Amino acid sequence: MRILAVVALATCVGLVSLPSEAQTGKALSQEDVTKINELSEILVKAALAKDSATHAGLYTDDAVVIPPNEPSVKGRAAIRAWLENFPPITEFKFNNVKVEGRDDLAYVVGTYALTLAPPGAPGPVKDIGKYVEIRRRQPDGKWLIAVDIFNSDLPIPAPPE
Repeated sequence: MRILAVVALATCVGLVSLPSEAQTGKALSQEDVTKINELSEILVKAALAKDSATHAGLYTDDAVVIPPNEPSVKGRAAIRAWLENFPPITEFKFNNVKVEGRDDLAYVVGTYALTLAPPGAPGPVKDIGKYVEIRRRQPDGKWLIAVDIFNSDLPIPAPPE
């Protein structure tokens, strides 16, 4: 089962290709890609405003967020609580590098740059990294996030002396 999951993820991010006959279903339209990109912009605005209700509303009820260095967060309510405890974000830029999919399933591969203001920290914390989102089209046409994983490109900081 793990091998199938790895092959599926590697296929989604373009590391391997399956034969064209395996690609069934209707490809995303430009309108779908535009809707996905617009929802990404709403996510960034909500994160900057610390609007956890709007931010969490961009996830499916059964979504999973897989943040670095901590356990997965499962379900929209848990994601909202996690967002409410996330340090304030003072700058946030994203780039959806690749948006592809079929029928009612899409994936987004991108990069981000952000600045956090953790309470008690001696100053702002800057980060750059990458993300993969799996999105599902809802009956109303919205492309909500079902799986969200992100991690930093920066090296792990040295432990304090």
